[in-house]
Amino acid sequence: MDLIVRGNLVLPDRPPERGWIAIQGETIAAIGQGPAPQARQEQDWGERLILPGGIDGQTHATSCKGLVGIADTSRSALAGGVTTLVDMPYDNPLPLDRPERLEAKIAAIAEHAHADMALYGTATAQTGAGQLSALIQGGVVAFKISSFESSPLRFPRISADLMLELFERLADEGLPLGLHNEDQEIVLARMAAFRASGRDGIEAHALARPLAAELAATAQFLALAQATGAHAHPVHLSTASGFAQVAAFARLGVRATGETCVHYLWFDAAQDGQRLGARMKVNPPIRAGQREGLWAAIGDGQVAFTSSDHSSWPIGNKLTDSIFDAGAGVPGLETLLPAFFTAAEERGLDAPRLTAAQLSERPARFFGLEDRKGCLAKGHDADLVVLERGDFIWDETKAHDGLQWSPFHGERFSVRVAATYLRGSLGWDGDRILNEPGSGRYQRRGPGGWYQY
Repeated sequence: MDLIVRGNLVLPDRPPERGWIAIQGETIAAIGQGPAPQARQEQDWGERLILPGGIDGQTHATSCKGLVGIADTSRSALAGGVTTLVDMPYDNPLPLDRPERLEAKIAAIAEHAHADMALYGTATAQTGAGQLSALIQGGVVAFKISSFESSPLRFPRISADLMLELFERLADEGLPLGLHNEDQEIVLARMAAFRASGRDGIEAHALARPLAAELAATAQFLALAQATGAHAHPVHLSTASGFAQVAAFARLGVRATGETCVHYLWFDAAQDGQRLGARMKVNPPIRAGQREGLWAAIGDGQVAFTSSDHSSWPIGNKLTDSIFDAGAGVPGLETLLPAFFTAAEERGLDAPRLTAAQLSERPARFFGLEDRKGCLAKGHDADLVVLERGDFIWDETKAHDGLQWSPFHGERFSVRVAATYLRGSLGWDGDRILNEPGSGRYQRRGPGGWYQY
């Protein structure tokens, strides 16, 4: 064997237990307790937890710097225990809606990435459904569109007729179609009214994007999936009522799943809005009084997985006179795992197992990566994250994302990422990024998936 890693292993359906992982090359060769096989090297993490590497199912790696931004974002991923990023198609410089743009992003991963990456594809009015097959052949793991237009080029709104055509084409392919789920007419009208009245703080942001806008967009989206048999997946549900809506369609036989983001599980608009202001502006907004309902939805199995929705915008993008002019999105790759674990533990939940499920196992299954990612198992990639328990205060200035700001600044976490292994190699030692740009690889969708076609 090349390497033996020892610690408290977080394995499926059992409590953490002292054991070892034998690694040969880039894969897990064996897992056990007691005496381990002979190996050229051994690393013993004592009582620290060893989980499967995180899979962040929603990131925007290139918002600020374009494709070279993959370097900073993937460094941050490794420091946060995330070994695979699933990157969104609406980002700078151009939407990933055609094969040549996919090829360019794959090449950028090979040049810049410190962690593995899988990719969403999209469709625009220019390409329609005509490029879906080529993008699927190119290995994209899912598709995403938006019912709200943040930018006519970078983040366009997709009309209902094209949405229906996409569902019809994807029904036989098995890939999910994700949605940024806000009704444009409702939001634009409310924003205009608040602007006119001079209300421009973080409270107005949430009121201008009401739950009704989120539920209305989600309902139409799910109805089109119901009519076509395709897999619909709203990518950031901010309330338990959104998951109840998805569950209701699922009971009708619709291939429907939903996702939430860690900031919805941690922050509350009523408690944190005045303090954070635009630093917590995301779309859909963080709402008041919704956290416990979302945690209950996780406990009920309604949440497919939890992501960061990491957005690589600098803080200057937030510093505007009006909340409506401030950029939406927050960094989150280095806080995803510790924040989720801490919040789960505070609620008396099985934080190690729930973290492994929500941040590794379930996203691996969703994106068709479960043949190599998502759990500690023989034959899988040796992607490991080592967690140290304690009392840790997050310092935004120490982030590795090139941004050095975070709404989580000053928050207390009960764990920190002490080490991250990418395919058997130590990429983060708790203090430094050890691997080189280009160590990460493009991960194509495999034969599995949430629904077995």
